[in-house]
Amino acid sequence: MVSMSEPSAVGRRSRTPSADVERELLSAAEAVLVREGPGGLTVRAVAAEAGIAPMSVYNRFGGKDGLVDALLIKGFDRLRASIEAGREPDMLARLRNCGLRYREFALANPHFYALMFEEATPHDHEHEDNEVATHARAAFGALVRTVELASAAGVIEARDPVEMAQQVWSAAHGTVALEMKGLVLTPDPAATYGELVDTIIRGLAPR
Repeated sequence: MVSMSEPSAVGRRSRTPSADVERELLSAAEAVLVREGPGGLTVRAVAAEAGIAPMSVYNRFGGKDGLVDALLIKGFDRLRASIEAGREPDMLARLRNCGLRYREFALANPHFYALMFEEATPHDHEHEDNEVATHARAAFGALVRTVELASAAGVIEARDPVEMAQQVWSAAHGTVALEMKGLVLTPDPAATYGELVDTIIRGLAPR
């Protein structure tokens, strides 16, 4: 018999810690995103996937926009980790592999990529100085640091690493976007992309 002075085991487990609820909802949102794409991200679908009442999405994330923001942060953090993954001592090889890993990330995470860059699920931000923008800038900053290291090693010439990183990203992103839309007309998209990266690097060689 349970003593009146002690809470029952059922009572002790009746509440799921807030952090656990958030993790479960975010995990469920990722599962829905991967399975159904950005268009399938609804409060009801995510709540059903998590086995949690829809009101929990509003309580923990403020609604669908907050949930999408959390997914965007996760996506940009993964992209940054992918860009930073290389530890090659040869700075030219590190820069090249950084470009190759960008494509690998996109192809391995097509729905995340769509959510991050194609605004497949448009939603409003109050201003640009928000947490999502901070994480997006951190991902771009990883590319800037790679350019800076290559420039410091003398293997490329980059008077303005931020400008150069933006040009590299623009070229890589455009090619990846075409491939993901099935618009690359060459027989081997991977080889075409690798040649693009090599062309960019040759263009950055010290004069």
